[in-house]
Amino acid sequence: MPKGTGKMIAQNKKAYHDFSIEETYEAGIVLQGTEIKSIRQGKVNLKESYARIDKGEVFLIGMHISPYEQGNRYNHDPLRERKLLLHNKEISKLIGETKEIGYSLVPLKLYLKNGYAKVLIGLAKGKKKYDKREDLKKKEAKREVERAFRERQKM
Repeated sequence: MPKGTGKMIAQNKKAYHDFSIEETYEAGIVLQGTEIKSIRQGKVNLKESYARIDKGEVFLIGMHISPYEQGNRYNHDPLRERKLLLHNKEISKLIGETKEIGYSLVPLKLYLKNGYAKVLIGLAKGKKKYDKREDLKKKEAKREVERAFRERQKM
């Protein structure tokens, strides 16, 4: 199964708007207790989250997983740091690439693949305001062309 495929749970649409994604990596997540049950229910938010490399390990910060309703005292902190599971080769490559100014790690998707929760993280470079406007213009132009094409086929 190619990376980024599986049952989609959450997507960070704002990341595609604010950043230009250069490369993507699939990572597993270290979860505690009832977190996987909350993920399966779709109670996850990736907005405002990012990944950081610390002492040769990658951590996901700011991802909100709501407490499981039937979890009572076994629930977890919704905003805790979660370790991401990547190969050492990938981590060393990411360390080198994120040292460059302007690059950061952003989670793009959270999905279930073969029963495991996976995160698709992207090596991203921030867009300037004029880049965002340019992308919106292209998107609008494409939409107009498709609309005109559909109108023409109806005739």
